[in-house]
Parts: sequence; structure tokens; C-alpha cells
Amino acid sequence: MAIHTSAVELSFGKVHLVCTASGLCLTVLGSERAQGQLVAWKERHEPDAQVIETTAGLEEVIEQLEAYDAGSLREFDLALDLRGTPFQLRVWGELQRIPHGEVRTYGEMAASLGQPGASRAVGGANGRNPVPLIVPCHRVVASIGLGGFTGGLEWKERLLAHENNAMDRENTLTG
Repeated sequence: MAIHTSAVELSFGKVHLVCTASGLCLTVLGSERAQGQLVAWKERHEPDAQVIETTAGLEEVIEQLEAYDAGSLREFDLALDLRGTPFQLRVWGELQRIPHGEVRTYGEMAASLGQPGASRAVGGANGRNPVPLIVPCHRVVASIGLGGFTGGLEWKERLLAHENNAMDRENTLTG
């Protein structure tokens, strides 16, 4: 098996991408942790896989990320190779239902999953999301503020600001 990896530079920072034949399996925001996260993902899920630096298999991901960056894409439609527990997969599925430019609290997410007391578990699943930005865990905030983010709060703030700016541009054009 081969794992393809590449990076794309966007207005809000560099995003490292990793995919298998089944789809996008890992995104890393920024360069500091990219190699370490790739190695950890590979050792955990596909220890015998060969890592190839190439955009092959990532063309659609890059195209959609560039459209998101330009403000013309609101929802990603990509093949994903998500590996997690059944609960994590449910949370990650629910994250994909949060509309562009909107936020939910961990409590609201837990309630939408039918488990109103599970806000900490939702936070834990968010923190293990292997494809932040694509599965928009940055759109979930604590009831008292931003909360955490595996890419760092600076990334969360940048992504939320980017979406708000894109919404503002759209409202200006249609208003």
C-alpha cells in the first residue's frame, strides 16, 4: 500500500495532506507537527505502507481547499478514509453538518448526537479528528469561549475569521 502526501499553501497557512487509495486520511495544519503526525498515523494504521511525496490522488483535495480559501466553496465533498471508534465517527459525521460560518458548542453537539451529557466525550472526539478543516472541528466552541483545538487556538481563530470574512464578502455581493 502507498500513502501519498503533499502540502498546499493557503492564505491562512500551510496544510499538509495525506491520502490512501480510499481517500484523505490526515490533514495537518502548519508545518511544525506534520512529519510527526504522519509517522504516528502510519505506525498506528498502515505500518507497512510506503510514503510517497506527490500530489497524485490529492488533486481534488487541493482544488477544493483552494476554492475554500478563495471563499467560493462552503462544503467539502471528498472521499475520506477516517479511522476511529464508532463514537468518534458519529461525532465527525455530525461535524460535517455544521454549516460554513456557523459554530456549535460541545454541549449542542452532544445533544444533537442524542447524548446531552457527553460534551467532554465530544471534545475528546474533536481532538482526535484526523482531518481538521475538512471535517470542521474548528466550528465547535466551548460554552465559555473558543475551547481547544489540536492545531492550536491561533489556527482555530484564523479558520473562523476566514469563514466569517467569506460570509461577509458574500453578503456584500448579494446585499
